[in-house]
Amino acid sequence: MNYILKDENALYYECGYSSDNALYLKCGSEAFFITDSRYTVEAEEKVTQAEVITSPNLIKTVRKLMKKAKIKKLSFDPKEWSVGAFEALSAKSGILFRQKPDFSHKKRIIKHDHELEILATAAKLGRKAFQRLEQEIDTHGFGEDEYRLTYTAKSILSDFGRYELSFDPIVAINANAAKPHALPTDTRLQKGGLLLVDAGLKYKRYCSDRTRTVYAGKHFQFRTRQHFTKRKIQKAYDTVLKAHDHAIHKARSGMRAKKVDALTRDLIEKAGFGKYFVHSTGHGVGLDIHEMPYISSRSETIIEDGMVYTIEPGIYIPGAFGIRIEDMVAMVDGKAAVL
Repeated sequence: MNYILKDENALYYECGYSSDNALYLKCGSEAFFITDSRYTVEAEEKVTQAEVITSPNLIKTVRKLMKKAKIKKLSFDPKEWSVGAFEALSAKSGILFRQKPDFSHKKRIIKHDHELEILATAAKLGRKAFQRLEQEIDTHGFGEDEYRLTYTAKSILSDFGRYELSFDPIVAINANAAKPHALPTDTRLQKGGLLLVDAGLKYKRYCSDRTRTVYAGKHFQFRTRQHFTKRKIQKAYDTVLKAHDHAIHKARSGMRAKKVDALTRDLIEKAGFGKYFVHSTGHGVGLDIHEMPYISSRSETIIEDGMVYTIEPGIYIPGAFGIRIEDMVAMVDGKAAVL
């Protein structure tokens, strides 16, 4: 199969290296990693199973390689290309370009054993970072606003620069937590408040992802058992936790992803919070923080052993509070195992 890749994580998956200016071309049994001279030395050290070619004009070089190989058909992911770049690649080439949306994500949906080990390590490092963040907030976090707490979370999650982050952490207090992708505000953390933290780090380029919602009381902990003083918040929290645990316990290989989604959604709807669960139950995690499989009410994907995804039900009451509990799971021997 002939194909071309542009996305950095897609390149890394194929040959163990990527840069912000590179293309990967597969022509039958031959593979080429084309980049510019800034990355030649590193590419030649790290690229595997592909010939490294240095070029000041990547697309021009790819066109020459395709012509030399007499390629007639080439697959590509349209999500990776701008209109201008694709026109430069394909114009007057005589090649039939076949659109393959999510081409690399589909190749990566089943994780190999070594990938599962890396993802498990990433998740464990993320858990330890949450424990350090817990101690920092308990000691110094009360009275600080979301901007400062977000900065603290970034510093601790990255181990002060040792690890890249999977994404910018979400640190939301009280009503701001009702926004699933909340941005920081000047709201300050006070005793008796609610705090939601969604964060992750990368280990060997693979992501982790975790969310905890806590009662900011005397014994501040990112544990899943929480006790809130307000009855409505407690009911919502207990509902989310029940949905989270139920989906992890009942998910099976062979299910459609929409069935896994229903494991959380049905419980939340029965508790009367259905309209406040405004996103899907989860998403795949790997080299990208969001990849296949998507655990949504519309997804027909069959869950298989080797897939890694999040379980993250939530309830969001606008202007009041939001709750989300999230863990990464891997399908192992037909069941979901928390990483």
